[in-house]
Parts: sequence; structure tokens; C-alpha cells
Amino acid sequence: MFWRQGYEGTAVSELTAAMGVNKPSLYAVFGTKEELFQQVVRRYAETELAYFRDALALPTALEVVRDYLNRNAVALTRHDRPRGCLSIQGGLSSSPANNTVSQFLATSRLTGERALAARLTQARADGDLPADADPAALARFVMVVSEGQAVHAAAGATSEELQQSAAIALQAFQQALTPAD
Repeated sequence: MFWRQGYEGTAVSELTAAMGVNKPSLYAVFGTKEELFQQVVRRYAETELAYFRDALALPTALEVVRDYLNRNAVALTRHDRPRGCLSIQGGLSSSPANNTVSQFLATSRLTGERALAARLTQARADGDLPADADPAALARFVMVVSEGQAVHAAAGATSEELQQSAAIALQAFQQALTPAD
């Protein structure tokens, strides 16, 4: 429900109906709607984004980015899941009353960006990236691409279209690693 309708667009009555529980049971097990949402996002990160952790373990920075962007394009357009990404769709826009939800999602996304930056920092230390490469800027670029892909997927972009964009982003990533003349 949160993935399809976002945090604000999902009513507690819809959650209880979808889960087959009553309100008191929902609150007893999960706490508030916001606490349930946070648990859902954490579970999503553990399960649906496992490919990200797999990509971080690959031997080179280029392989990490290629695998992540390609698998992300596929994950965002799966037929058995809502299109796009829960952390984007869940709270792309929120009222000031739900600012904590937007902040939680931003922090969650930043955690992924920092993990990628740490991996790229290791790649630089290993000599896999040039000494003057900026791992934080490169990680931010990759995450901006993947988050944009999520928005486009939710709007109907196909996996093939997202793969094309991922290929262009990968070329830009490689070009950023080439010393200027």
C-alpha cells in the first residue's frame, strides 16, 4: 500500500484491510502508522535492495556501478511489484505535518549513497579509481541516476528504456574517471 500510494496516500483503514487485522492489533504490533512505515522501509531495504549489497561486493568500481544500475533498472520495472521505488514513491511529497517521514526516507537514501561512497573510496585506495577521483561526488551521481530512474519507472518507463539511461550514466561514470588532457 505504501509503495503504491505513498505514506500520506495510505489510510490506516486501507492498511488494516490489506493486512487482515483490526486497528488495535495493528497499533499493538507495529505502533503508529509512521512506525509501521519505517519498518516497511527497513524490510524493503533488506529484501528488495539486496542487489545493491551484492553490487558493492564486486571487485571493481566499474563493475559495482554497472551491476547496480542494470539491476536497479530491472527491479524498478518488475511486473510482480509496484513500479518505481518505495523510498521514492513512499514520500516524494509530504505535508509539513509528515516532515519526519520525508526526513526518514532522505536519511535512508543517504545511507545507501554513503555505502557506495565508502566502496568507491576503497576502490580509490586500491588503485582502481584515480587518486583525484571524488568518491562522494561519484556516489551522489550514481544515486541521482538511480533515483531518477525510479521516478521514470513509476511514470511507465520500461526496463529497456531504463537500461539505456543506465548505459549512458555508466559512460559518464567512466569518463569522469579519465584524466582531463
